[in-house]
Amino acid sequence: MPLHRTRRISPRLQASFIAVLVVALAVFTWITPPHALVLHNVLHHLNILPFMLAGLLFGWRGALKTLLFATVLLTPSIHRHWYREPLDAQDEIVELSTFGAAGLIAGVLADRERLQRRRVEETKQELEQVHTELQRNIDQMKKTERLTAAGELAASLAHEIRNPLASISGAAGILARRQAPEQSREECLEILTRESQRLNKLLSNFLDFARPRVPRFQWTEPVSVIQSVAALARHADILKEVELELEMPSRLREIEMDAEQIKQVLLNLILNAVQATEGSGSILIRSFITLDRLCVEVRDEGGGIPEENIHRIFDPFFTTKDNGTGLGLAVVANIVAQHGGTLTCSGNGGGSRGTTFRMELPFDHAKLRRISLDEKEVNL
Repeated sequence: MPLHRTRRISPRLQASFIAVLVVALAVFTWITPPHALVLHNVLHHLNILPFMLAGLLFGWRGALKTLLFATVLLTPSIHRHWYREPLDAQDEIVELSTFGAAGLIAGVLADRERLQRRRVEETKQELEQVHTELQRNIDQMKKTERLTAAGELAASLAHEIRNPLASISGAAGILARRQAPEQSREECLEILTRESQRLNKLLSNFLDFARPRVPRFQWTEPVSVIQSVAALARHADILKEVELELEMPSRLREIEMDAEQIKQVLLNLILNAVQATEGSGSILIRSFITLDRLCVEVRDEGGGIPEENIHRIFDPFFTTKDNGTGLGLAVVANIVAQHGGTLTCSGNGGGSRGTTFRMELPFDHAKLRRISLDEKEVNL
């Protein structure tokens, strides 16, 4: 019987059972005739039971007490047999000693096992306490990070709103005095219109960032999406003096994505590339497959992004433009992340000027979700 099951029985009952077993063996040994050597031999061997039980249940101290108790009870029988059957008495002494030693050894091993188990339990409790404390600290850190991010976001939003509000307030003050010349009034009205549109764009981008729409995934041929975005950019006069080049195969395998959101991403990247080019130049859109992912690169020939800013361009409200909101790249990065993809930025390298934005999207987003769920179940 395993030790963890015997713990369900009280130690008092266990000790009583061992004592009764020792007494029963001593009584049967006494009442058995001395000339019944075979039966005496069986009774001698049965003495190992109480010794081993005592050692396993109560350690070497319990085995020693049981050995002494059995010795006291069996001494009269040994004394009687010493004169009638000396060989049987000697065998009983040898077996009593041998089995008693075996019980002591079992008791020592059982004590070590219990000590080791107690140490494991203590270590387990300590680890559970450490894990609980660590989880509490992690939750606190996440809460602090969320509050810090919310504070920074609120501060950035307030800063971005303050500038157009100041312009609107100044223009409204000039119009309120009703003494400004006609040209000044027209300029003030233009300021009011422009800054109101800027505020509306800022708030729209902020809502897109704070409450992104859940993608509606459908199997779509990516080349047609990229070509439609390029056609839209040309017809909407977004490119101005910039030439847009496409480098991609005539057709690529279908990908699971929200086509409208990906169009929004590409249009935003093209617009940023046009603004970075600052005049004549070219923008290259490349599309290819690598490692079972669709890759789309938007490469411009602008002045590039300083090294100290390249890791911040996807942060909300970070912008180096005078009239930028700093939310465009944050929104598109969020869209790409919802598709299970990545959006990175790097210099063109090789002595070339400009910047390359690279978007990578998995072909089977449903498969990616299944793999993610399986990994969570394995971790659990």
